[in-house]
Amino acid sequence: MTTLTRTGSAPELNHRPESLTHPARTGFLLTLPALVFVAVFVLVPLAFAVYMSLTNWPLIGSYEFIGLGNYAAVASDPVFWKSVGYTVLYTAIVTLPILVLGYVLAVVVRSNRRFATVFRTIFFLPYVIGLTTLSFIVVLEAQPSSGAVNIVLRALGITDGTTAWLADGPLATGLICVMIVWAVSGLTMVLLMGGMQGIPRDVYESAEMDGAGWWQRERSITLPMLRKTIAMSLVISVIGSLLAFTQFYVLTRGGPGTDTQTVVMYVYQRGFVQLQLGAASALSIVLVVVIGLVTAAQFRLLREKE
Repeated sequence: MTTLTRTGSAPELNHRPESLTHPARTGFLLTLPALVFVAVFVLVPLAFAVYMSLTNWPLIGSYEFIGLGNYAAVASDPVFWKSVGYTVLYTAIVTLPILVLGYVLAVVVRSNRRFATVFRTIFFLPYVIGLTTLSFIVVLEAQPSSGAVNIVLRALGITDGTTAWLADGPLATGLICVMIVWAVSGLTMVLLMGGMQGIPRDVYESAEMDGAGWWQRERSITLPMLRKTIAMSLVISVIGSLLAFTQFYVLTRGGPGTDTQTVVMYVYQRGFVQLQLGAASALSIVLVVVIGLVTAAQFRLLREKE
């Protein structure tokens, strides 16, 4: 009779290789597809754009390496700095109204009252339609002789009904700003509404029992607890405004002259109209750096204090 001697513990039935159970390695494997995606579609094109910015790369033909020549030309380009000033002005005009209107809309639809879902859909619909479609609609409705804008204003006795909105720089800017505030406030509403719904209801009930009115509850509870959400909304709004292109391209093409030309429109003109891809790449790199600095400053100013 054979006797079996146990020399060690039995092996685990569900033993897995250590490489698959190590937390760091598992996390790396799970994020590897995203890392590859970012490397191929973000880092590699960015590196190539930096290289192009150091050349006089044309759209067609040979190119030469010119070092920092394109960046030196940026500093002495008056059209570029005019477009920067206009973009900053446009950003300053639309940022606060988008936040305020988005907050008001979020207050209106944050509860589960009757028709709240319908109002959420209506308020968010312009953002879903998209800037391109909305811009073409505004082109039609801003026509001097047949547009609804002039018809309504004439009926109210504000204008004579023949205003050429898109042929004047300040008027075109005002019309675009109104359209953008109307179109983008729905996104801010959704962001703020999500933050509001995350605030515990018993906090409001306790404040109400202590005699706090609606405005006191909003000022002392809602606004402080929405600080991070408001900061994110502002960052998204500012970045979107600094990168504004679609509405200006469809409505004014930067005109009349260069009165409504944004930075991105100027980059487009240099790259695909004047066929100077090297110079356009240098402008793009400068814009990326500026937006990064602006975003970092926003996060620093709006970060939550302990």
